[in-house]
Formats: sequence, C-alpha cells, structure tokens
Amino acid sequence: MSQSESNQASAGDASSSGSKEAGVLYVGVDLGTSRTSISASNGVRETVASVVGYPKDVVSKKLLKKDVLVGQEALERRLSLNMFRPLEHGVLKTDEDGSQDQNARAAADLLKAAISMARARKDELVYAVIGAPAQASIHSKNAILKAARECVDSVMLCSEPFAVAYGLDMLEDVLVIDIGAGTTDLCRMHGTMPEESDQITLTYAGDFLDKELYKALEASCTGASFTIGMIKDIKEKYAYVSGGSDPVLVEFPVEGKPVQFDITQQILDSCRKIIPPIVESLGQLVASFDPEFQHRLRNRVLLAGGGSMIRGLDRAIEEHMKSKLGGGRVLRIEEPMYGGANGALKIAHDMPAEYWEQLR
Repeated sequence: MSQSESNQASAGDASSSGSKEAGVLYVGVDLGTSRTSISASNGVRETVASVVGYPKDVVSKKLLKKDVLVGQEALERRLSLNMFRPLEHGVLKTDEDGSQDQNARAAADLLKAAISMARARKDELVYAVIGAPAQASIHSKNAILKAARECVDSVMLCSEPFAVAYGLDMLEDVLVIDIGAGTTDLCRMHGTMPEESDQITLTYAGDFLDKELYKALEASCTGASFTIGMIKDIKEKYAYVSGGSDPVLVEFPVEGKPVQFDITQQILDSCRKIIPPIVESLGQLVASFDPEFQHRLRNRVLLAGGGSMIRGLDRAIEEHMKSKLGGGRVLRIEEPMYGGANGALKIAHDMPAEYWEQLR
C-alpha cells in the first residue's frame, strides 16, 4: 500500500467505524504549540491556531462582544486582547509571575474550542485521545488532562509520534520524527508500546527556526522593522533546506517606507540548523537498538508534523544520515497537519469500551 493509500485508509476506517458505540463521538486531538488539529469519527477535520485572547478592558469587551477569542480570530484582533499561547515546548507554561492559572484557563478554552469544531450532537458523549509531546512531564500531562475534562466525557493521552505511527499502521521497526512548533519528537517503534528510552524530545523545532531567522535578518536587513509573527509567516511560505530556490524577496518597513530585501540565503542557513540535532538523536535511537534490526530503523524513518513541510527536508536529512549514520531512508507522510490527529482518532476507536468507562 502506498503512503497516500495508507493515510486514506486510516481516515476511512476511523470514519466508518463511528457507530461502534451508539451515542459516542470519538475525537483525536493533536495539541500543538502553534496549531491544534482534530479528527472526529463523524468525518470532521479542523485546525485552529493555538492562541487564546481575552479583552484588555471594558472598551475592548464592548467592541468584541466576547469574553474569549481563539485562533485566527484572536490573532486578527490581538491589539485589543491579552494574548496567550498556552503551550510552550508542547507543555503548559509555569511562569513565576503567577500566570500559570491564566495559561491553564487558556489551555482549557483552546481545547473547548477545538472539541467544539467536531460538532458533537447534544445526545453524544465525547471520548478524546490527545497527542502530547513524547517526553512531557507528569505535571504537564496532568494539567492537560484537567483542562480537557472540562469539555469531554472521557480522555486519554498518547505520545504524538506514536499516534502518527499508529494511524499509518506502521508499528514495527520504524522511527518517527514529528516536527512541531515547540518541539521535535522522535519515537522508536518496535511492535510494543514505546518506553521512555524509545523517545527523545528536542526544542530544535519551528519556534527555534523563527528565532534563528529573526536574528539573521536583524543582522542583515539594516534598518528594517519586523516582528516574530512576520518572520513566522515568511518561514512557513518560503522555508527550504535543499534543492535550490528562486530568490526570496520580501518587503520590510525602513523608517515607515517599504524596502525590498533578498533573504534567500538567510532562510536556507537558518532552516538547516535543525538537521544536525535531529540526525544526532536518530543516531542515538538506532545505536541503542538491537543490532540485528538497526538497518530496518535507518531505512524506515517517517517525517511528520508541520515542520515536515520545509521544502527538501526529507532529502536533507537523508544526506546527513548518509555521512553520520552510513545511510537511511526518510518518508514524508502525506497529511502532516492531520497525521497526529488521525492516529489519535484511530487509537480512540481501537480502545475497548470498558477502558473508556474506567477513565470517566
């Protein structure tokens, strides 16, 4: 079965088995630092930016006529809002200034908005599986579970890269790289539930690239004004690491006047910085595996997550693996935005009904 057919089969199986238990809507959630995606057993699939905003004062509340805004709506009205990005490096923030409770509230509101996009009927119970970073702390997992219980009837967590592999039925001798905004999660699958030693979480991910590109442009674009949000948009549109590129020309204001800059080289140099740490971590997972099966792991590497859409990244990782690990093969999944959510939904379907009852 081809990669595309495997993805389609996973989504189709999940949707068609929605009647396994009458009155239950199953939802798979990929809870990300930048975006949160859901796949539901009624066929709904949606994505929302992982940002939450609250009116700054009575004037903004009167203007917006809402107590909370989520996703793109919040981004568009952010000047009137106190903005929260509740997940940093894939876990709930715990700030010294006392904003932990605010971030927990924002996480709960984000999950509520995401689950509501599944459009559950009033007579349906909602059972959700949420993908969390591979090495999220117990404290962070408990905080996510607590936030989720405000909007679902039963919930469980799983490793994000494990969900990707499960959704594709690739559970044996495979390495998953899930590149998000806050973290890059790596997971080694060998026919059993992955243990702690099978998983590595890195902070070399989308947010890291945004900061590196910001620094590079700050040094090279003399007098230009820009924000990290502008840099993120540029990265998502033009990011590449191999295969060449047409000149990347962007406009930044210089003393209020738009000026064009060529940032092709800065994008290439910044984006390539995540490759060495990823390949180093792949090497750790391969080297600590059974020697008889190491070659299988090297040749079954799945690239997933929003970061996998960086142009040429699969080939660039392969080239680095060749020089550092003696070779390897990298496959980019067909639906990077929904790979984790599709897998989480499949896990939800496959869990026995009595297991969900125990979690309620």
